[in-house]
Amino acid sequence: MSSLLDALIRPRSVAIIGASDDPKKTSGRPQRYLARHDYKGRVYPINPGRETVQGAQAWPSLDAVPEVVDHAYVVAGTKTVLPAVKACAACGVKMVTVLADGFAEDGPAGLARQEQLVAVAQASKMRLLGPNSMGVINCSDKTAFSVNAALDTDTLLPGRLMAISQSGSIIGTLLSRGQAQGIGFHSLISVGNESDLTVGEIGQSAVADPEIDAVLLFLESIRDPEELAVFGRTAHEVGKPVIVYKLGRSEAGRELAVSHTGAVTGSDAAADAFFRTHGMVRVEQFESLFELPSLLVGQTPEAVPRDKPVAVVTTTGGGGAMVVDRLESVGVPVAGVSERLRSQLAEQGIHLRPGRLTDVTLAGARYKTMLATLTALLDSREFSSVVAAIGSSAQFHPELAVQPIIDSKGHATSLAGFMVPHAEASLKKLAQAGIPGFRTAETCADSMRAFMEWHPPRDRVTLPPPDVELSGVSGMLNENEALSLFQKLGLKTIETLILKPRDPIPDTLAWPVAAKVLSADVPHKTEVGGVVLNLHNAQELAEARARILEQVSATLPEAHIEGVAVQPMAKGLAEALVGYCVDPEVGPTITVAMGGVLAEIYEDTALELAPVDHGTARAMIERVKGLALIRGYRRLPHGDVKALAQAVVALSRLASLPQVQEAEINPLLVKAEGKGVVALDGLVRLG
Repeated sequence: MSSLLDALIRPRSVAIIGASDDPKKTSGRPQRYLARHDYKGRVYPINPGRETVQGAQAWPSLDAVPEVVDHAYVVAGTKTVLPAVKACAACGVKMVTVLADGFAEDGPAGLARQEQLVAVAQASKMRLLGPNSMGVINCSDKTAFSVNAALDTDTLLPGRLMAISQSGSIIGTLLSRGQAQGIGFHSLISVGNESDLTVGEIGQSAVADPEIDAVLLFLESIRDPEELAVFGRTAHEVGKPVIVYKLGRSEAGRELAVSHTGAVTGSDAAADAFFRTHGMVRVEQFESLFELPSLLVGQTPEAVPRDKPVAVVTTTGGGGAMVVDRLESVGVPVAGVSERLRSQLAEQGIHLRPGRLTDVTLAGARYKTMLATLTALLDSREFSSVVAAIGSSAQFHPELAVQPIIDSKGHATSLAGFMVPHAEASLKKLAQAGIPGFRTAETCADSMRAFMEWHPPRDRVTLPPPDVELSGVSGMLNENEALSLFQKLGLKTIETLILKPRDPIPDTLAWPVAAKVLSADVPHKTEVGGVVLNLHNAQELAEARARILEQVSATLPEAHIEGVAVQPMAKGLAEALVGYCVDPEVGPTITVAMGGVLAEIYEDTALELAPVDHGTARAMIERVKGLALIRGYRRLPHGDVKALAQAVVALSRLASLPQVQEAEINPLLVKAEGKGVVALDGLVRLG
């Protein structure tokens, strides 16, 4: 791991294959930036058509270079990349980065070209970064080995954060925005297509480095969930936070899904569950990515006081109110000073009004007033965090405005500052002191929410695989087959009678009953007139059967209809949805939601990676607001929450059956406490 990171971001020598003599060209930038930022290693520009490149000796080929370079950057066109990578492998280069596009993102032909590069690298034990990589920047060692135009800056501000980005341009955005606020980086890496080196593998190396305190990820997708999961868990073990900004509130999962489960969750909810399961912190605001770390570094998720509110102390009522409003909008509780604290501060001549906002404006927004107020709140242990919102003085008097915040540092309670005006100097002073400083109320609230939701990785769950034989079966199962599969998982299902179109109606039925079309081609029966409820006699059932068969045949003429499923009308306290789905990015997931035909409208769900244990299943049920109906809300009868949790665990066992792509029980009838749950309908898709 150490040698991997050294070759990647601390190379002693580099080669630039395809280096241009024109420093303004993309292929001329790496050499120009290395010189601009005083790289201390040896640089070998490779250009067979020139004797010099940008005033330095040029080399006709890599094998003409007098040493084996640690890291080569291929900045030539797509067609010349494969020969260049082969030359790197033949010369024993440890690390090669490829800038060019035209690979996996260009379809099957491009993917084949990319696989050739990977095969060459793996055969020689050389590591490959990219293609589509804009290179690496090490601000600590001044290794500006990149084509990113942000390196036209005069200086690189060193820090202890590593940023890994799937988007090349974002490393420059992070660099410039961070430096504007006094936030420095140790290194920034553009991974491109992750054809060989992945975010997860680089991250594992980074958290083992004593010069790096936290790792920031800018992700467009989750390409290698196994390595990324190991990275998250390794980072937690060594006490280094991983903060993620992920694009793609994706529709991929919804588009692929047949079930309600897929429609109400999608890949983004699965990504949330993935990061939560493996101890990573996801932020919603881009600037939170680099403003949050100083709130987390040195902390552990186990020590976060989630049961306590946040205090907002302000020298400007409106600015402080902005923070309070934003915090509460993202679910972070805010509280003002208690009567005890107000009395304590009054003894020092600081008189505060009651309320959620601790406004010291009228008390005299002086250094001593602010320092005493902050100290009292931090020492009280009544709050999870204290945010100081500073008004105009932050812009014009940074030496005074933020000094009380800096001088309050060192308490067990977390402390942060929000600068209401444009106040770069104040933000830089906070950054130098290691105190989080927020430029907007939105990033302040987002960061506080992320801090409060930061959890250690969830224990890995191993459940016995179900005794189910699915070989040779694919596609959708009909409802009866789906319910049979659920029975094998240990779930109780509704008694079902299958009536063919011409079967006589038995006189032993217990009325009333429900009739539903039986067809693997009709996953959503209600939408096509395939369900009739509350049938009280044989004549009503016969008429309902004829009506169902006629309507479904007219609406879906290609559907293969096997008959009608007849089930007794069952009663309970509530209907739940329990769904299983293999997400295209992160794999098996399990979902709990309110059941019935309106499940997609409410979008009131809890999703986790599958499988889950009973404790996680109970926590999921607690997160679904609609299921308060069975949790004793307003003295309503308690439902069998324990049995519902057991059903969630049982369905999550499908994670050990790779053939199952989707499975859903909707509705799952929840009966009174101690009376269990019953699956009334089911859907299963095999792949």
